[in-house]
Amino acid sequence: MKKIVQTLLLAILITACKNEPKQESTVVDEVKQDQIITSIYPESITKVFNAHGGIDTWNKMQTLSFSIEKPTGIEKTVKNLMTRAELIDTPTYTQGFDGETLWVNEKDGNAYRGKPQFYKGLMFYFYGMPFVFGDDGVEYKEIEPLVFEGKTYPGILISYEAGVGESSDDQYKIFYDAETGQMEWLAYTVTFGKPEGSPDFHFIRYNNWQTVNGLVLPKSIDWYNYENNLPTEKRNTVEFTDILLSEKAPDQAIFTMPEGAKVID
Repeated sequence: MKKIVQTLLLAILITACKNEPKQESTVVDEVKQDQIITSIYPESITKVFNAHGGIDTWNKMQTLSFSIEKPTGIEKTVKNLMTRAELIDTPTYTQGFDGETLWVNEKDGNAYRGKPQFYKGLMFYFYGMPFVFGDDGVEYKEIEPLVFEGKTYPGILISYEAGVGESSDDQYKIFYDAETGQMEWLAYTVTFGKPEGSPDFHFIRYNNWQTVNGLVLPKSIDWYNYENNLPTEKRNTVEFTDILLSEKAPDQAIFTMPEGAKVID
């Protein structure tokens, strides 16, 4: 009888062990999940992201703000990185986008003569390099490198699926340092308001970086003249100041259209 009881207890113990979930399987599943997330980006652009602090770190951030000095005064941009709501405040006007409605509020009788649809997100896009190329709907292709002043920079062509963004025909090229992976050049086309894509690539040099909240972001960028779709000499520099990058979301109320502002269709 004693042997029978021992046998039954052993059988119950074996059954319980089989049914008990294994802790290590959860760890394996988590690792596999991380691998799936990481594998959505090609190796070349992942190398660039990593050189600038990593796309995962960027995706944790919710608020970005920066200032640019213009001839008319300081232009300050505040961006919600999750919703892409935006506020651009200048001495003569304020331009806002609450996620659905684009608006402009003129100040002190100053008529705004710009192109709000074109300027919305423009400087954020140039500042948010290379991480803005981690958005949905982006396609990547390795291309011929750029050779400038005797140095060779590997290249990645960035294009968009149809219907993505305001100008899905736009194309971009990133050229990066082969050893460090750090972004060095951006080439881009301008197709906004045009019926088809443009063959001309403009060039910006990214060679002045700063670390903000764990991410390597531009301190300034240089626009270059170009010829035959290649950069020639520096034309002008844009500096970014008063940088704020935070995991805390901005107050949505700042993006709300004030009374008297104009809706931009």
